[in-house]
Amino acid sequence: MLSVLGNTTYRRLFAAQVVALIGTGLLTVALGLLAYDLAGGNAGAVLGTALTVKMFAYVGLAPVINALAARWPTKRVLIGADVVRAAMALSLPFVTDAWQIYVAVFLLQSASATFTPAFQSLIPTVLPDERDYTRGLSLSRLAYDMETLASPAIAALLLTVLDYGNLFLGTVFGFLSSAAMVAISALPKRAPAAVPQASLWHRTTLGARIFRRNRRLRSLLALNLVVAAPTALVLVNTVVYVREVLLRPDTDLALALACFGVGSMTVALSAPRVLDRFGDRAVMLAGAAVIPVALAGAAALSLGPAGSGWWLLLGLWLLLGAACAAILTPSPRLLRDASTEDTRPYVFTAQFSLSHACYILTYPLAGWAGAAAGLDRAAMALAIVAIIASAGAFLSWPRHADKPATEAAGEEQHGEQPALRRTTPRP
Repeated sequence: MLSVLGNTTYRRLFAAQVVALIGTGLLTVALGLLAYDLAGGNAGAVLGTALTVKMFAYVGLAPVINALAARWPTKRVLIGADVVRAAMALSLPFVTDAWQIYVAVFLLQSASATFTPAFQSLIPTVLPDERDYTRGLSLSRLAYDMETLASPAIAALLLTVLDYGNLFLGTVFGFLSSAAMVAISALPKRAPAAVPQASLWHRTTLGARIFRRNRRLRSLLALNLVVAAPTALVLVNTVVYVREVLLRPDTDLALALACFGVGSMTVALSAPRVLDRFGDRAVMLAGAAVIPVALAGAAALSLGPAGSGWWLLLGLWLLLGAACAAILTPSPRLLRDASTEDTRPYVFTAQFSLSHACYILTYPLAGWAGAAAGLDRAAMALAIVAIIASAGAFLSWPRHADKPATEAAGEEQHGEQPALRRTTPRP
């Protein structure tokens, strides 16, 4: 896996990803504690609303921003987005009301909606070999998992000597460091393509239309909803589980979130070997089968005596993290195989936007239902959502649809040609 770090450009981009993710992890912990200070036991509702605002920024702005930025140099897009994210993070320590959280989160995540798809679509060009790309995906997934593990651990250490407001400064440092690493990277130049000459509407909807035509990508849409259910429960309600149900201190919030990362990291480390042996379909659908069971266990967790169930929570979070990684790690392979170099930014942007659209359902369900009806009912509702979405993924992705990468790519490129031809001006 580490052999891909021999590529200088990828190594610098990976370093940019790591430092930005650590900053984001500190932001997650600090935002949860800020919400608890402002709303107490209703912190889950505040976080649910803030994360829903984040999803609206992702879903509504990502395709449009990507279409507008298609003609801009990739390096400038990435650096500009990092600078905006740093500025918004710097404003959060001064927040005194919940609505201010929502505004800052919207602006910060609008910048993330610019950065992330552009960054992800760049990696297949930097690592064109399939095995290198798979290793790069595993390393990227490992970076996300290490962020879930390391950032809460760093936060826990910092909280012993600092107020949580200082964690936001770590977020600012992470985004500015990411911008610096991108600035010194020699990024591949974007070749002139036919797609950017099309109308803004055509470019905005191109990725979604490719999803509609590809059977494996339609299954990926259902799998996105499967992943959104446990992620919403963990991010929105872990602070409530830890503080209200289990009566644990602030530092245990970081440990619980870290446990989710350990499960995901375990899968990421073994992903290249497992994917070579079993293929994308078996691995991803296995993760989809595990998630509803673990969510049902989370529903039972809050029914026990107050203060009990700490180790069960850690075990369930570990299992949920592993199952989510089984789906998330291989998913960029499906996107790469279903796109050409010209259409790849649009396909990755569509996945970014459509996957986060699922959280518009699951974040309010986790936050508002948890506050109004109890954590047990919220977790059970999310389990039902995951069951329905898992069934949709199984039905949408039959065995014969799991084709070799080169064949799938060829079919999608052939299917895309009419759209590309329509973008050429007629004489």
